[in-house]
Amino acid sequence: MSGDTAPHVVEDFFGAIQLLSDGTVVRGDEAALLPPKPFPDVPGVQWKDAVYDAARGLKVRVYRPTADAGDSKLPVLVHFHGGGYCVGSYDELGGADYLRRRLAADLPALVLSVQYRLAPEHRLPAAIEDGATFLAWLRGQAALAGAGGAGAGVEQWLAESADFARTFLSGVSAGANLAHHLAVRAGSGQVDLAPARLAGLVLLSLFLGGVERTATESAPPDGVSLTVAMSDQLWRMALPVGASMDHPLANPFGPGSPGLEPVALPPVLVEAPGVDVLRDRVLLYAARLREMGKDVELAEFPGEQHGFSVLRWGQANEELMQILKRFLHRK
Repeated sequence: MSGDTAPHVVEDFFGAIQLLSDGTVVRGDEAALLPPKPFPDVPGVQWKDAVYDAARGLKVRVYRPTADAGDSKLPVLVHFHGGGYCVGSYDELGGADYLRRRLAADLPALVLSVQYRLAPEHRLPAAIEDGATFLAWLRGQAALAGAGGAGAGVEQWLAESADFARTFLSGVSAGANLAHHLAVRAGSGQVDLAPARLAGLVLLSLFLGGVERTATESAPPDGVSLTVAMSDQLWRMALPVGASMDHPLANPFGPGSPGLEPVALPPVLVEAPGVDVLRDRVLLYAARLREMGKDVELAEFPGEQHGFSVLRWGQANEELMQILKRFLHRK
C-alpha cells in the first residue's frame, strides 16, 4: 500500500486549534491569540461558580455587586463569551473578565457568564442546546426563588438578589450570535422562561456569516481584529460538517433561515463597531429587524474593532457602559 495515510492538519487556527483529517482536535495555548494584558481591579464585585448541567459538567460564573441595593433586586444579565464558537471560556481572565465585572458593578446587575461546549469537538447546534439547558436551569431558579428561595438546588445569590422579570440575554461576537438564537427560541415558544421574563437582548460585535460577500468583507477597513479568513475558518469549524455559511445559525436571513417576522423578540440593543469586516452584516441585521417592526437600538462605534469591549478599555467602552445602563434600566 503506497502513500502516507497518517492524519494531517486540515485546519490550524494560530496553533490554538488544530483539526486533523481524522477528526482529532489538538488544542494549544489560546494566549497566542490574544496575549494577556493587565486590566485594573474592579472593587465591589464578588463571584462564584455554580453547575447548571451536571451531566456535562457545565458551569455558570455569577458576578454580584457587593454594594447594598437596599430592598431592590437586580436585573439578570445572562452573558455568553466570544471566540467564534471555537475558543474562549466563561471564566477567562483579562478583558472578558473585566467587562463582566464592570457590568456587574456599573449597571448594576447580576451577571451570569455561561459555559458552553466548543467546536470543532462539539459542532453547532451544541452551544445553542447548552444555552437552552441553561435557560431551563434559570427558569428553575426563578421558580425556587418565587417559592421562598430555600431548599436543595437554590443558588442563594440569585434567590436574594435576582429580579427574574428583568432577564437579559447578552454576548460578545459568537456569544451575541448564541444570545440571538436563544431569544428566537424563546420568542417562538420553543423555550419557556416563565416565571422569568426576557426583557431585552444585548448584542456586542455580533458574529454572522453568509455566502455572498458584503462590501466590508470584500474591502475590509484597515486595522481589523477579525479578518475574513479568520471568520470563514471559525465558521468552517463551528458549523455542521459540509454546511455553507448560509446555514441559519450563521446567516439569520439566508435562503433556508426561518422568518423572524412572527417571533416575539424583546427590545434589542445592537453594538456595531466600524472597524469590522462584519459591520455591514450587523447593520443589515439591525435594519431588517426594524423593518419587521422590532424594537431595535443601534449603537455605532466608528473607530472601534470587532470585540473592542473585551480587547481594551477606553472612552468607547465607557460610552457603551452608559448605553447599556440606560437600556437595562429603561422603563
